[in-house]
Amino acid sequence: MPNDNQARPSASVSEEGSYPIDLTGPRSHTLIRRSGVGSLSIGPSQLGKKADLHVAPDARIDWTVFDPFTTPAGSPWPRFLHYSGSDLGFLEWAQKRPIEEMTWAPVLPADTAADASESILHSLHIEMGQSGGHLSLRLPNTVFRLSVSGDLSRFSASGAIPSSLTLAPRTSRRKTDSPFRLPDLGELYGVTSLTLQNEPLGQPISLSCLDHFPNLDSLSLWGNFSDMELLASHARLTNLELRFMPDLEGLPSLETWPLLERFIAYNVEEAAGKSLKQQMKTRAKIRPWAGYVSVSQLRKPEWWAAEFGRPFSSWPKRLAKLANEAYSVAKASLAQASSLAEAEAAITAFTVRFNNLKGIETTEREDLGEAVWQLSQSEHLIDQPITEELAQRWFDEARDY
Repeated sequence: MPNDNQARPSASVSEEGSYPIDLTGPRSHTLIRRSGVGSLSIGPSQLGKKADLHVAPDARIDWTVFDPFTTPAGSPWPRFLHYSGSDLGFLEWAQKRPIEEMTWAPVLPADTAADASESILHSLHIEMGQSGGHLSLRLPNTVFRLSVSGDLSRFSASGAIPSSLTLAPRTSRRKTDSPFRLPDLGELYGVTSLTLQNEPLGQPISLSCLDHFPNLDSLSLWGNFSDMELLASHARLTNLELRFMPDLEGLPSLETWPLLERFIAYNVEEAAGKSLKQQMKTRAKIRPWAGYVSVSQLRKPEWWAAEFGRPFSSWPKRLAKLANEAYSVAKASLAQASSLAEAEAAITAFTVRFNNLKGIETTEREDLGEAVWQLSQSEHLIDQPITEELAQRWFDEARDY
């Protein structure tokens, strides 16, 4: 098995083992190949174990160090690459070495223009953070899939139209907030296949944005949306998918789409789901479905509250268990609180529970802040509401993270 004392790989390498590589300088990193692992993550040290190789966000990277590595079948390795940083060299590298799936979280101190027109990227995911410069990307000329998440206002694209587009904008956690409206997407409005992703119980995304997509024949919706009735204006749909949607109010009947041949409703509200099942059967009697159709996992309101009502669903299981236990204790204490002092004690006890817990980073802190707001809005015996500002102050005063 190779080790750190061996020469750098020069021929095709598909075996597991430990290999010194000149990623940012001579023998700067050691690459660990593990059997059955086709992915590799590169990013700053703050990512901890989420990154396999740590590099500074602004470090220059020699992407060609991966040229010798292949899968056992002989195709380029890594198959799936995740990179967090500002180096654009992977776009030039991909002109000669195709990348099956690239996830890029740009760290841009200033507005940046990048040209991927000659890059061979079969699937490109862009994760735009909350801060930094604007990314203007010239898209690949090859057939590829594009996904953009986070702050969509910091991203623009030109060039070839992707075969499919997935958008997952950063929305607020409050389903009572005004519906989110997508920013101008320019040339991307020409796609024929679109997926919109959102949290099931978060701020809804307004489907008024679909007016800008005149060519859609395939649409997939995940999460919470408003203005469902506007789907009626897209009569050309041949594929429609509805997933993890707790509210289907305003959804047109299936007969609205005469060309529809594939339909999926999965984990949707119970009442609307039952109606969709019947509509699906009725349509089959008139004209058989040519593609896959399914309506399954119909959910009652309490299921949504249990699965998505608390902000810990994305946490590792061990941390999520601790967080949910602490949340339940705090909620029970608040239910008995008859004064603001008792409410403060309950929220403070919940907050300090995480002061000495490893793994509480920015995302987890935001989740805990949201949990404190939820707790402040839960039932209590106090003769006045607990304001968000007051609950946030208690949270900030008690936390060390």
